[in-house]
Amino acid sequence: MGDSTEHRTLVIDVGGTNLKVLAEGAADRIKIKSGRSLGPTDMVEKVQSACKEQGWTWNRVSMGFPAPVVGGRVLTDPSNLGDGWQGFDFASAFNCPVRIINDAAMQALGSWHGGGMMFLGLGTGLGAAWVENGRVEPVELGHMPWDDTHTWEDLAGKAGLKRLGFDAWKAHLWAMIDRLTQSIDPDYFVLGGGNVKKLDELPPRCERGDNRNAFTGGFRMWAPDEAAER
Repeated sequence: MGDSTEHRTLVIDVGGTNLKVLAEGAADRIKIKSGRSLGPTDMVEKVQSACKEQGWTWNRVSMGFPAPVVGGRVLTDPSNLGDGWQGFDFASAFNCPVRIINDAAMQALGSWHGGGMMFLGLGTGLGAAWVENGRVEPVELGHMPWDDTHTWEDLAGKAGLKRLGFDAWKAHLWAMIDRLTQSIDPDYFVLGGGNVKKLDELPPRCERGDNRNAFTGGFRMWAPDEAAER
């Protein structure tokens, strides 16, 4: 017999400027200021306080985090937040089960609609993830060498856009998508992140993402467990 507990998920999309938070069943997300001084303890307190004002309740948490995450563990403190994230016990802090993945991976999971999908997050850096059969695998593509002097992120991230100018940045992005098409042949790409708004046209096989898909991804992170209960 399956567990009859009613699950309510709180999804937290951690960003360098804002925390975006949505409880399962709520009408709309809330935003909470983050920034370079924000540490994990402050984050938990801010989220709990804001959710209390909304009257939200939950019994599990999904979190998208802007740094490498392996096995539910944050590997490094991100450059755009405060210190103390690595090794922090989020489950104890929230007093409930917590699942954490890279923020690009969470948005990728929410963007997937079948087949093999490659997600590219065009933001401050270059986030990437692969999703197939509803399973997501973060890909640290941004730190891979593109040529002898640049990484993928150097050219496709915010700094690359500013340094190269729009036309050259766009040309590099098209070349990257072509290289990925030749090497892994995804059924489609989803381009997310803030800088996708600058593109009036997209390369072949590409779809425009939506930051709200991160919340769908957060809810989907628990789907295998719910299937097992049924």
